[in-house]
Amino acid sequence: MLPNLDLWIKLLLAAAVAFAVSYFTTPPVKAFAEKVGAIDVPRDARRVHDHPIPRMGGLAIFLGFVVSLLLFVNMSTQVTGILLGAVIIAAMGAIDDIVSLNPWVKLAGQIVAAVVAIRCGLVFQVITNPLSNNGMIEIGWLSIPLTILWIVGCTNAVNLVDGLDGLAVGVSAISALTMLFVALFVSEPAVSVILAALTGACIGFMPYNLNPAKIFMGDVGSQFLGYVLSTVSIMGLFKFHAIITFLVPLLALAVPLADTVFAFFRRIAHGQSPFHADRGHFHHRLLDMGMNQKQVVAVLYGVSAILGLIAVLLAGNVAWVRVTCLVAAFAISITVWLFVFRGNTRLRPGRPEEEAEEYPEK
Repeated sequence: MLPNLDLWIKLLLAAAVAFAVSYFTTPPVKAFAEKVGAIDVPRDARRVHDHPIPRMGGLAIFLGFVVSLLLFVNMSTQVTGILLGAVIIAAMGAIDDIVSLNPWVKLAGQIVAAVVAIRCGLVFQVITNPLSNNGMIEIGWLSIPLTILWIVGCTNAVNLVDGLDGLAVGVSAISALTMLFVALFVSEPAVSVILAALTGACIGFMPYNLNPAKIFMGDVGSQFLGYVLSTVSIMGLFKFHAIITFLVPLLALAVPLADTVFAFFRRIAHGQSPFHADRGHFHHRLLDMGMNQKQVVAVLYGVSAILGLIAVLLAGNVAWVRVTCLVAAFAISITVWLFVFRGNTRLRPGRPEEEAEEYPEK
């Protein structure tokens, strides 16, 4: 169903306001970050920048999103839950950008924010059978722990992928735009306006964050984006029986989620803490294969866009289209994995693959 003119106008206004607020507040946010000492210093080989750069730029994204949300979205219980949880995540991220919180403290804060969302009704209880138009898989008592796992997992996924100039904010914008199209497809106007605001806020920050970056989004931005994307996906996508409710947002967030899963098992296999920082992320692997920052970001943008398109097609109600999309998504995932992890990797001199010192940020 195509949206009416009023909805199109609201979508454009929500995106435009979020863009403007994010764009024009980034310079004062940068000055504030420098004043409070929220500076990313390249202390190890994982960092690809060669000079100190302010972080906490995600505060501008947060402000753009919140202003647009308050202006164009009715404050239902679920929307209030997203907003309250986002405030918790943003506040914790801002503190972390200044003093570097313990990873377990951050995890606890993320769980609290997830519980707030659940208390406001953001919880999924069924998953659609991908091979049936009407078949549903009930998950019963697992709904709450799986919802917490989804929210916390997505929150950390965007945080972990935030390793190159413009990477996390661009992938998040593509993910938000993907879910925006699906929300329009299934006639969910409130969700589409929220996602339009998030997309606009991301794009407003990008001119300052693309290579060479003038400011990083920091944890206040990466965790905030992951949290909002995860909770909005529950609000707008998981509850529909006519689409593959789990796979649509999963494909929209495939790049950061896949990177997080690989990072988790890689670190466990090496006998390390899951919080141990290393140089094994997708973007590090591509850099070690000889690409520059802009090329790596372009590749991951492209993969995200292709998987996002598959997610949009997957929202259709035709079984053969669903199966085709699933096969295509699986083939792309395997191809990327083989290319990144099984290719002829050329490690650059003086850039060890794993670092001994642990940094909680990534």
